[in-house]
Amino acid sequence: MTLTAPDAPRPPEPRAPGRPRSSRADEAIIEATLDLLAEGSSIEALAIEAIAARAGVGKATIYRRWAGKDALLRDALARLKRPPADPDTGDVREDLLILARSIGKNKDPRAEKIMPCLVPEAMRSAEQYTTYQQIVEPRRAVTREILRRGIARGELRADLDVEVVLTALTGPILIQRMLRWNPRLDEERFPEQVVDLVMKAITA
Repeated sequence: MTLTAPDAPRPPEPRAPGRPRSSRADEAIIEATLDLLAEGSSIEALAIEAIAARAGVGKATIYRRWAGKDALLRDALARLKRPPADPDTGDVREDLLILARSIGKNKDPRAEKIMPCLVPEAMRSAEQYTTYQQIVEPRRAVTREILRRGIARGELRADLDVEVVLTALTGPILIQRMLRWNPRLDEERFPEQVVDLVMKAITA
């Protein structure tokens, strides 16, 4: 009988150079960024040093994860303003109403302090304008899909300008939520009133 040598142990898998990325550090950095913005730090004045100190990490830890402050802000603000789910109830008015009622309302209370401050920053800086557009585009995409489904089902006019309609739906509600532009409006009823007003113009 021939004896065979036991299989040699497999060498360990080579590890990528550098320290392994810590999801806990990622979370701490994002949270520190949002906390500082909610406490009144402007986007322009917010420093990586301050974020690192609040998160309890070194600046190098941040720069290993993000190329710079703009990239970190994009991720932090995107976390704050998560895109809405597409309701798809089968009725375009109901879908638009669900979406309209969620405009300006966030589960994270920091959003009410941060988002109004982001708008003037976006008007002054091309980089922040790009950041703002990336945050709001997912909501626009959901609204577009609702309107296109309504057109396809024959509920809405075939000649509809989708971009104009989604702006007409979102703009008034957002301004009212952020600025309380007209204090005489009923905040709870206003989204439904806007949807019904627009529906009169776009229904097939």
